[in-house]
Amino acid sequence: MKKASVVILNWNGKRLLEEFLPSIIKYTNSAIANIVVADNASTDSSLAFIRQHYPSLSIIELSENYGYADGYNQALAQINTQYSILLNSDVEVTENWLEPLLDFLETNENVAVVQPKILAQRDKAYFEYAGAAGGFIDKYGYPFCRGRIFDSVEKDINQYDQPIDIFWASGACLVIRTDIFKLTGGLDSAFFAHMEEIDLCWRLNSRGLKVACIPQSVVYHVGGATLTEESPKKTFLNFRNNLLMLYKNLEENEFKHIYKIRFILDYLAALQMIAKGKFKNAKATHQAHMEFNKMKKNFSKARKENLEKQTTQNIASIFPKSILWQFFLKGHKTFSSLVWKINN
Repeated sequence: MKKASVVILNWNGKRLLEEFLPSIIKYTNSAIANIVVADNASTDSSLAFIRQHYPSLSIIELSENYGYADGYNQALAQINTQYSILLNSDVEVTENWLEPLLDFLETNENVAVVQPKILAQRDKAYFEYAGAAGGFIDKYGYPFCRGRIFDSVEKDINQYDQPIDIFWASGACLVIRTDIFKLTGGLDSAFFAHMEEIDLCWRLNSRGLKVACIPQSVVYHVGGATLTEESPKKTFLNFRNNLLMLYKNLEENEFKHIYKIRFILDYLAALQMIAKGKFKNAKATHQAHMEFNKMKKNFSKARKENLEKQTTQNIASIFPKSILWQFFLKGHKTFSSLVWKINN
């Protein structure tokens, strides 16, 4: 039996499959990994294209568009290999991309998830926005990366080539032990898309398991292939899901304190959007808070169970300060400029 399954979630992505499947097939060692396309009920000719040009690939046909989160839940329920690789359809892999990731998991039993170094497919000299060399969050739940803080993306000059414990691995290319994915409940299907991998990694971190970036593996990610950076829907999902994630993983008093601050900061962000003429994005930010307050009652049971299973409250990979303050007021535009014990 092969060790791993590379699972590519597809929804009406024939163009992306045409462009990126060749590198995946060329550089994925068939002796250790299967390549599986999980299709979210596409209505284009994606499946016909695969069957015609790549008849040896495995296909999981899902009955509807489950989104990113539940699409992978549905697909991985049918995967039995030791490791599962969640790989976006807009990722170009490189030679020997998979072996360093699996080798690290094989020799580090307390590590549940790893990701490669993710560079921008459109400009390969720079890190990719949604992943870079590993993800983190600050004390208020704002995500950032080693190689990207807010809209400041660094050039890759090998400054982050050491493996490091991170808080979250990018869903663009995330390698996880299949049994742990299933035991911890997988991705939260209520998120639909965005932030679900951070929520999953938070659950893993809080149970004493580790997440790591292994820069000896390199892939290139297009990013924004489904929802563009300026999409109001993306703004809505990011703000709403971030609040849901905080609610699920923080105890009540801490959450109430952070939510008061986030309410102010998020509406300040909405005012900034209005100033830039992004009225629909500003509205989406408000709608995200409204939707969160409607939805949170549905998470009470899951939240209680989640908090009961936590084994650690002090996670070293959570930045203990405000990344907003560090970035906008102190001028720290790069990850390496942050004063933080995790860098030692």
